[in-house]
Amino acid sequence: MRTLKDIFCINKLTSWYFSRAALPYWCVIAIDCLTIVFSGLLSIYVVWGGHALASSFWHCVLLMCCSLPMFIVGMRVFSTYSGIIRYSSFIDLMHVTLAMLLGFALNNLLLLILPDSMSVLITPRVQIVMLCVSLIGMYAMRILVKYLFDTASKEGQSTAVFILGVKEGGIALAKSMRNQHPAQYTIKGFLSTDENTVGRYLLGNHVYAYNETAIARMVKTGTKMLFVSPIMTDAFLENQTMIDKLSEAGIKIMMMPKAQSWDGKSPLKHQQMREVDIEDLLPRDKIEVDMEAIGALLRDKRILITGAAGSIGSEMVRQVAIYKPECLILVDQAETPMHDVRLFMKKHYPYIACETIVTSITNATRMDQIFRLHKPHYVFHAAAYKHVPMMEDNPAEAVQNNIYGTRVIADMAVKYGTKKFVMISTDKAVNPTNVMGCSKRICEIYCQSLNKAIMDGRIKGVTQFVTTRFGNVLGSNGSVIPIFKKQIAMGGPITVTHPDIIRFFMLIPEACKLVLEAGTMGKGGEIFVFDMGQPVRIADLAKRMIALSGVQGVEIKYVGLRDGEKLFEEVLNDAEQTIPTQHPKIKVAKVREYPYELALKNEEELYEISLHADDMTIVKKMKEIVPEYKSQQSKYKSLDA
Repeated sequence: MRTLKDIFCINKLTSWYFSRAALPYWCVIAIDCLTIVFSGLLSIYVVWGGHALASSFWHCVLLMCCSLPMFIVGMRVFSTYSGIIRYSSFIDLMHVTLAMLLGFALNNLLLLILPDSMSVLITPRVQIVMLCVSLIGMYAMRILVKYLFDTASKEGQSTAVFILGVKEGGIALAKSMRNQHPAQYTIKGFLSTDENTVGRYLLGNHVYAYNETAIARMVKTGTKMLFVSPIMTDAFLENQTMIDKLSEAGIKIMMMPKAQSWDGKSPLKHQQMREVDIEDLLPRDKIEVDMEAIGALLRDKRILITGAAGSIGSEMVRQVAIYKPECLILVDQAETPMHDVRLFMKKHYPYIACETIVTSITNATRMDQIFRLHKPHYVFHAAAYKHVPMMEDNPAEAVQNNIYGTRVIADMAVKYGTKKFVMISTDKAVNPTNVMGCSKRICEIYCQSLNKAIMDGRIKGVTQFVTTRFGNVLGSNGSVIPIFKKQIAMGGPITVTHPDIIRFFMLIPEACKLVLEAGTMGKGGEIFVFDMGQPVRIADLAKRMIALSGVQGVEIKYVGLRDGEKLFEEVLNDAEQTIPTQHPKIKVAKVREYPYELALKNEEELYEISLHADDMTIVKKMKEIVPEYKSQQSKYKSLDA
């Protein structure tokens, strides 16, 4: 048999009520009107006593009912009934106050018209008490509804969270969470690095110091997440020790991805926050580019992008499209990813003429048709085979796709009057230890020598050739981070080649911004190198990813360096020097120049060899062209003897 407690359980009632739609406006008006009538009767009782109220009760009720239309006018003017009560804010209470003041002003005019016999009990003192009581009643009703709604919506289904940050970002996050229905989060407190705010209360929650003691408190209160306000992002990322301890405590970290930004003015919602990823925690400075210069360069121009379906190429498409080019000519041999790019352009940039062409850059006849038809003003050449172990096993493909394909595109650019050709290279081209890196170095040599021949007037053309070098990009197809994520999801182990191997990393959007910036400032013949920040030890990267995942028992297995792999990558050759540019993250490498005739002869011979010879003969020729190419962990190491 059910008890009265079961039947009238406040949590069940409020959960049932507050899961329904908001009250219709007439219900809100009715409740406010009853509050006004009750306040009037109570005011008469307080001022004149119970005997006076009892002797003229129905007269007083009639007088209050006559006054109601005056208050309803005030409610109508300030729309006090239009808002959803459970989402009431200070502004809503202000509207209620103004509505009541207007209602009392109109009611005083009414009292001047009524006979003294009817309004004798409504003295100024009664009106003041009535105003105060009615306002208190309306405030209390709204606060009670809001409290019951918050309690009911959070009951048994929300996640306990802390917020790091007590200024605009932290407050905006807290308010966004509180206004959510059904509630997903319950705020247990705020964390702050500002001693002046520690120990205070914010939105009813205590502010604690951001330290190890705070982590213990979070664990004790059952907190599952820490939200980092955008304003606190830099300070948070600087304290790697605290990040590790939070991960060890099983607390998920939520923050705005670094690729996004918040201007501090527009509303900030918790939906904008994402679970922190390893990309967010790598030490990198914010990269600024000259957006106006890039826009002036690309706006209303015909832009050709090779490798447009790849990690770098597709991001180049997204960033170039922002500047409203006249036409985008996108080339890639991968059909399905190219179809995804096609759909993206149709959805987000339907007003831009866009050609998505599935073909290989080594198809000289097709590329000639494309250049002749579209005559692109600018070419961004991102097409290349990039995986080191694959190219170690397939050097002929590295020659035919990377080297010969680049020569086809470069020659077409000169033939059809392209203004600027930007080739995307790699740090693996510096002192190359593998086939892939050497193939990119040979591409650099050809483009730079071709640019010099044009400048000297030995070849007729107007094209300026610019090369950009940078290291690994985070999250690219087949890169280390996506591989580690899959291995963790499978329970491990994570395979790392060597305990001491280090790499430079950069976000794909950051790298593409610098490519556009370098393309803007380049005058032809430069090899731009990017400041990749601090190198990252891959073993440390793996450990942090395991900690962030929360998966227990994942081991790291060292499997040895792969064919052609270095312990660390270089951006500049030892014999090279750099000169600064107007951008602090971009420098120009001073490299050995090759005569165009020699570069062309080497490429032609290498291409012919790749069609007929074995791998050792192909690589031997590559080493002749690039003497600094010394193989590591590779079968081609015998050629260096």
